Amino acid sequence: MQRFDLARWASFPMRLLVGYGFIEHGFAKLSRGPDAFAGILQQMGVPLPHIAVWLTIGTELIGGLALLLGAFMVWASIPTALVLLVAMVTVHLPYGFSSVKLLSVSSSGAQFGPVGYELDLLYLAALITLALQGPGPLSIDKCDNEIQAGKEGRWRSDGTNDMLIRS
Repeated sequence: MQRFDLARWASFPMRLLVGYGFIEHGFAKLSRGPDAFAGILQQMGVPLPHIAVWLTIGTELIGGLALLLGAFMVWASIPTALVLLVAMVTVHLPYGFSSVKLLSVSSSGAQFGPVGYELDLLYLAALITLALQGPGPLSIDKCDNEIQAGKEGRWRSDGTNDMLIRS
């Protein structure tokens, strides 16, 4: 197996992890209650906090699902990146870069401090990579592209399309 054959799978685990991460954050906000999140946003001075809650949760759930499935990668990456940027600037930036701040270890376990913006940057880098590189195999976008190419010409055994070769 050539390196190129394996390289096309590089975005697959990243897409699954990033999509799942957004979905998990959206469900966490729902499970704690949208009103609790609205209260936090209101304390931070966010205008129209109840609308912002549902925009954030909707973006995390719908955008995360689109990323997980590999559907509309560029369009799903834009609002999810905006949610990350807002969280980074309003919540995580004051706590510095590191996402892990071990404060102490007691008999009840490790105690950690507030989370910095490191993880936000990792998610942003992954979103940019996925938007530029595409979703990779086993994705809705990839299946749609193959269906469209199949309508335009016959696929050859080497994975190329007759119509593409003739152009």
